[in-house]
Amino acid sequence: MRGKLVVGNWKMNGGLRQNDALLAELRARWAAPVGRDLALCVPYPYLWQAQTALSGSAISWGAQNVSAHAGGAYTGEVSAAMVAEFGCRFALVGHSERRARCGETDVAVADKAAAALGAGLTPIVCVGETLAEREAGTTRTVVLRQFDAVATRLGARVSAIVVAYEPVWAIGTGQSASPDQAQAVHRLLRERLGGVDGAAAVPLLYGGSVKSDNAKSLFACPDIDGALVGGASLKADEFLAIACA
Repeated sequence: MRGKLVVGNWKMNGGLRQNDALLAELRARWAAPVGRDLALCVPYPYLWQAQTALSGSAISWGAQNVSAHAGGAYTGEVSAAMVAEFGCRFALVGHSERRARCGETDVAVADKAAAALGAGLTPIVCVGETLAEREAGTTRTVVLRQFDAVATRLGARVSAIVVAYEPVWAIGTGQSASPDQAQAVHRLLRERLGGVDGAAAVPLLYGGSVKSDNAKSLFACPDIDGALVGGASLKADEFLAIACA
């Protein structure tokens, strides 16, 4: 039986003092129920802080992005190996904000997933359609195109990733996909993964305006294994309520 994984994405938020308070509260209050895992993906400058605060706890941490390159003349980039030195378990790749604002292609996302795996990290591969694509009836085509690029690049190693379905139209808008809408896409991804040996247990997360009042209904769906949580992960009460939903 698959457990539940809830991952917080701080995005470009945080500060040393407020981070200390939040991390300390999460560590003190997270009881790690059986079958529940909690993690935080924080901005690069705060990876050391997360490592210091959470080492030895039941909460994992990770980065919000990694470079596809191992090293070299790539000013401003951060390699997966560098991230791994901070004890990270996860790395987000292909978040919709980076696809849209940084021009990341499906091929680039696949390369980043491969780089993360090569450094011993678990990539959380984000896929999802825009509102225009959903209204045009191309959700299936878009989501599978994004996922297949990663699956083709990784081959059998796709069994070692996490996939997060995040409909772009629901991110930061307060408008979450309904459980039926989310489950339909998760079922599609589950079926795709079923064709790869060992990939049946790949965790599938939902991301997009996840809150404590909708988490339980989303988690009740048979193919939703948890959540990628944005703004709510900056508030201990709300984040923990989601994690325990």
